[in-house]
Amino acid sequence: MNRILIITLTLTLTLLRSSWCSGAERNLLSAGAQASEVQSTPQTSSLRSNLLACQSKNPQSSLVLSLDSCRARALRANKQISIAKVKQQIATNARKVARTKYLPHVDLTGGYLYSSREISILNDAQKGALGNIGTTTAGVMGQLAGDIGANLQKMAQAGIISPTIAKDLGTLAQNVGPAVSQSVEAYGNKLGQRIVDAFSTNTHHIFTASAMLVQPVFMGGSIIAMNKIADISERMASTSIDSKENDVTFAVENAYWTVVSLKQKQRLADEYLQLVEKLDDDVHKMIKEGVATRADGLKVRVAVNEAEMAMTMVDNGLSLAKMYLCKQCGMELDTDIVLEDELKDDINMSITEVSDDDDFQNRHELKLLNDAIDISKQQTKIARAAYLPQIALTGGAIFSNPSVYNGFERKFKGVLNVGVMMRIPVLDWGDNLYKIRATKCATTLAQLEYSDASDLIRLQVSQSRFKVREAGKNLESAKKNILSAEENLRCANLGFKEGVMSTTDVMMAQTAWLKAKTQKIDAEIEMKLSGIALEKALGKKL
Repeated sequence: MNRILIITLTLTLTLLRSSWCSGAERNLLSAGAQASEVQSTPQTSSLRSNLLACQSKNPQSSLVLSLDSCRARALRANKQISIAKVKQQIATNARKVARTKYLPHVDLTGGYLYSSREISILNDAQKGALGNIGTTTAGVMGQLAGDIGANLQKMAQAGIISPTIAKDLGTLAQNVGPAVSQSVEAYGNKLGQRIVDAFSTNTHHIFTASAMLVQPVFMGGSIIAMNKIADISERMASTSIDSKENDVTFAVENAYWTVVSLKQKQRLADEYLQLVEKLDDDVHKMIKEGVATRADGLKVRVAVNEAEMAMTMVDNGLSLAKMYLCKQCGMELDTDIVLEDELKDDINMSITEVSDDDDFQNRHELKLLNDAIDISKQQTKIARAAYLPQIALTGGAIFSNPSVYNGFERKFKGVLNVGVMMRIPVLDWGDNLYKIRATKCATTLAQLEYSDASDLIRLQVSQSRFKVREAGKNLESAKKNILSAEENLRCANLGFKEGVMSTTDVMMAQTAWLKAKTQKIDAEIEMKLSGIALEKALGKKL
C-alpha cells in the first residue's frame, strides 16, 4: 500500500500537463485541482515564487529533518517494532525457562486432613478381650481355688497332710481367694484398657509436610532439544526485529525521497509558470502592437492556466507526501516539516555502481525459514526421546503428625529418603512413531519453502539490479536531454524575439524543457530508490 501511494504521487506530479495524461489520470488531476480553494493568477504566481524562496532560505519556523532523524523517529514510533521487541523478551524468558530443566527441582508440600473415624489397629473383639482380661483371670483363679480344696482333701485322705492342716489351708483359701480375685480382676481390667488405649492411633487430625528433590539424569535428549529450540526461537525474534526495522527504514527512505522529488517538481512548476507568464506578457504586448493575433494570446493563456493547475496539484501532492512521511515518523499529520535535502537547489544523484554479487543469504526471510528447519529437526528429536528410557535421581523428607516412627505420637517426626527413578515406555500403539513422522514431514515442508523462497529472492535481486541499471541509463539520457531542451528553448525565445518563430514553437520548446527537467528529477529519485531496493533485496541493513 505504501509503495502504491508513492507511485501514485510520483505519477500524478510527474505529468504536469494534462496533455500527457490518460483519461483516468486527467480525472485524478482534476480532483486534486478542485481540492484547492485558492486559484493562482499572474500576480499571485510571482508572490508564490517569493514565498517558496523565503521558505527555502528561512526554515527556522519549521521542523528541519534529515534522513537519519526521520529514520530514528520512525523506528521509535513504529508499533510493529515494539511488538517484535516484546516477542523477543518472551523468547528470552522462554530460553531461561528451558535452561532450568537441567537443574534439580525442589518442591515443598504440606497438608491437613480431618477424619471422622480414626485408624484402628485392633478389632472390636480384641479390644473387648483386653478390656476384660482381669475378669477372665479372676474366673480362672476361682476355678483354681475350688481345685485346691479338693486336692487338700485328697492329700489328707492319703495321709500326706493331717486333716487339721488341710482344714486350715482350705479355710485360708476360702477367706483370701475372693479378695485376691477382686484385686486381680480390677487390676487386670485396668491394665487391659491401658493396652487398648496404647493402640489408639488418634488420627482424626493429620498434619503432613514433605520436601522432594528431583534431578534429571537422562531424558532421552529431550531437554537438550528443548533448549536448542528456545535458542533458535530467540534468534528468530531478533531476526524479526531486524526485518521490521529494515521495512520501516525502506518505507521512510521512499517517503523521504518522494518529498524531495516533489519539492524539486514544485520549483520546476514555478519556473515553468514564470516562463509561460513571461510569454503571456510578451504576447499581450505584441497584440497591442499589432504583431500578434488574439488567437496567439488565447493559446498562451491556456498554457498559463494549465501551469497554474499543475502548480496546484504539485502543492497538494507535496502536502500529502509530507503527511505520509509524518505518519511514518510518528508525528502529527499537520506537523510543519522541512527536509534537509529539499533545501538543496538540485538533487545531483550519482549513478549507482551495480555489482554481480548474488549473496542474499542474509535476507531475513531465508534466516527465518532456515531457523524453522532447525526447529522441526529438534522437534523430531523430542518425539524420538519418548522411545528412550528416562532416569532421574530423587531425594526428600516426609514429616507427619501423628508420626508412626515411635508408635502413633502426636509429634512431628519424619524420615529422609533417596532413590532412582527410571521410566521405560513399552507399548503406546504407535503414538510416538506417528509424531516422529509428522515432525519429519514438517522438516521437508520447511526445506521446500526455503528452496522456493530462495528462487523468488534470486529473481527479485535480478529485477532490482536491472532497475538500477535502467535508472542509470535513464539518468544519463535525461541529463543529455536537458542540455538539448535548454538550447532549444534559448533558440526559440531568441527566434520569437526576432519574429521568425511563432508562439506555438516557443510553447513546444517550453513543454520539451519541462519534460526534460521532470524526467531528470524522476530519474534521479528512481536511481536512489532502486539502489535502496537492491540493497534490501540483497539482505543488507539499510
